[in-house]
Amino acid sequence: MYSYRQEIEIPKELNLERLASWRKEKAITRVDKPLRLVRARTLGYKAKQGFVVVRVRVRRGGRRKKVPSSARRQRHSGSKKYTPHKSMMLIAQERAAKKFPNLRTLNSYWVGEDGQSKWFEVMFVDPNHPAIVSDKDISWIAGPNQRGRAERGLTSPGKKMRGLQT
Repeated sequence: MYSYRQEIEIPKELNLERLASWRKEKAITRVDKPLRLVRARTLGYKAKQGFVVVRVRVRRGGRRKKVPSSARRQRHSGSKKYTPHKSMMLIAQERAAKKFPNLRTLNSYWVGEDGQSKWFEVMFVDPNHPAIVSDKDISWIAGPNQRGRAERGLTSPGKKMRGLQT
């Protein structure tokens, strides 16, 4: 019997088709429901009004730094091994939060990757929705001190980046 705590194994062919269709979409796409429902529920998602799920594509690999055009030795230009201190998940959360400024970032999780991109689903909560304000489990996110959670490092990957989680 399938319980909500188990994830379903996805066939490889279906996953490849899914990634091919995601590549054609925009980098930030709103979706109707979470792809990994079990993971979303463990991170605080509820299937009720006021919750929004967004799929975000982030380019894989280290950061790209502009290389100077001339007049110096390229080896010492500092363009190699230029890695960010943020995780890709945090970058995805920040980009999505910029696109939806009226929503509060709850959390996010990995949904897929190929050779060029990684996809994350970011969960948002509408702090002004009556269903959120009246729900005692999630109404804390409507407080004024919860604005800009992703930018200030208050979500799970942000806390990990700041050294508050292991």
